[in-house]
Amino acid sequence: MPEGPKPIPITRPVFGERERELLLKPLETGWVVQGPYVARFEKLFAAYVGADHALAVSSCTTGLHLVLHALGLGPGDEVIVPSFTYVATANAVEYCGARPVFCDIDLATFNLDVAAVEALITPRTRGIVAVSLFGLAADLPALAELASRRGLFLMEDAACALGASIAGRHTGQGCVASVYSLHPRKAITTGEGGMITTGDAALADLIGKLRNHGAEATDLERHHQQGGSLLPAFNLLGFNYRLTDLQGALGVAQMERLEDILAGRRAGAAAYDQMLAQVPAVAPPQVPAGYGHAYQSYVALYRGAQGQEPGLDNLEELNRQRNRLMAAMERDGVTVRQGTHAVHTLGYYAGKYGLRPNDFPHSLLADRLSITLPLFAGISPDDQARVVAYLRHPERYF
Repeated sequence: MPEGPKPIPITRPVFGERERELLLKPLETGWVVQGPYVARFEKLFAAYVGADHALAVSSCTTGLHLVLHALGLGPGDEVIVPSFTYVATANAVEYCGARPVFCDIDLATFNLDVAAVEALITPRTRGIVAVSLFGLAADLPALAELASRRGLFLMEDAACALGASIAGRHTGQGCVASVYSLHPRKAITTGEGGMITTGDAALADLIGKLRNHGAEATDLERHHQQGGSLLPAFNLLGFNYRLTDLQGALGVAQMERLEDILAGRRAGAAAYDQMLAQVPAVAPPQVPAGYGHAYQSYVALYRGAQGQEPGLDNLEELNRQRNRLMAAMERDGVTVRQGTHAVHTLGYYAGKYGLRPNDFPHSLLADRLSITLPLFAGISPDDQARVVAYLRHPERYF
């Protein structure tokens, strides 16, 4: 039987001989726990984003939890988070016993609607977690001004944002800390893993201890110190949120090719922009003036075959069409996904806080109508043309 068209993945990590070479180094030395390659990875990462400190952790989720825990978040506190984001953003607040207060998004950027944030501040509000979703920085300057004026911390969930910028400066500006993901769907990957960046030396020192069970010194520090045969002091209740040196070695190799990976993603995104310019069925990602998009994902908004303005009145029908279109693409080997979910519609949060889908209408629209198209460094023009062909005539799949 003839083979069908080759599958197009949603993304593809970029690995080569350099990754293989460095991955062998910890195996040769026997140092496979957090060690010299993690430290090297942290220095490369900090230099790239322009941060004073970078701390590798086991995932972006554990990184978010560590920062919030280190900031003293606890029961009775509230933190404002977007209602359209991956569930981990809100979960990290819950882990601390605090309450995530959901805020709607700007549908054009999929990021926090800054104008809606201030109305949600109460005497219990401790801070804001801004998500720079899909590789586009949130409006951090405006949020930083608001947070400073109201005495709140501003933290960035930068899971998708490595390579994103505002006015030529890497994302993270004005935040007490940013937390990045190193999951395989991100620009660079260590399998699982995360990275915390901050300009606060005291916060970095505290997080460094908390990720390592609360120990006052790491194994690597003890290795280079006299008296390292004795266990360190433990003055804090900490966690085991460390990254291994195998992952650190992979991270070093990935950092060496980061610029090429980002350039490849941006080239693919520019090609989609051009191909979709005359396609009414979807609205491509919008990039505000002065912002640099990293394109961790290329997320469009479905608008129907005739390019309707989406709203709550036509959402059910447009969602039905989108789902059938996505199912047809998947059957033909073209991998697509919804952008992410409206967290306030998920069972845990809807049930615990009595939330209804329509409470955050833009987030609901984004949940039901977003489409993530395949994008990775090296995606071919033919594959992109094949993807876009479905979007030119979505009515064929209804």
